[in-house]
Amino acid sequence: MKKEILVPNLEALDAAAHEFLGLMGDYTVYAFRGEMGAGKTTFIAALCRALGVESDMANSPSFAIINEYRSDTTAELIYHFDCYRLESEAEAVDLGAEDYFDCGAICLVEWPERIEDLLPDDTVEVQVNVNHDTGERTLVVTLPEQ
Repeated sequence: MKKEILVPNLEALDAAAHEFLGLMGDYTVYAFRGEMGAGKTTFIAALCRALGVESDMANSPSFAIINEYRSDTTAELIYHFDCYRLESEAEAVDLGAEDYFDCGAICLVEWPERIEDLLPDDTVEVQVNVNHDTGERTLVVTLPEQ
């Protein structure tokens, strides 16, 4: 199933994150794809806030590769991956990426194409598209076949 979420501007980001929450169900691994500057990190920060993470906690894990957050409302663990700097899937294996994906916590993955073969079959695909004329973003969420 595919669902589109329109994000016309930054003010609509929190509403879009709450709409996304309604699609999450029992899925735990989310692959965020899009060009550099598309807003993947910005949306993930809004999603983390919607999940109950302190607003100043969620930021890009570019240098750490993986950030761990905990929801203040549910105590649920959330892992935010930024795979941009990975040179190979072997690096992700060494970091324990597969263990994170299998642990049942929410895993939000930026630049998943760097670790494609490690992603579970039930990964939710999230394509972030930019309309360069208007600045709007569209999230195309593809849920796995059940």
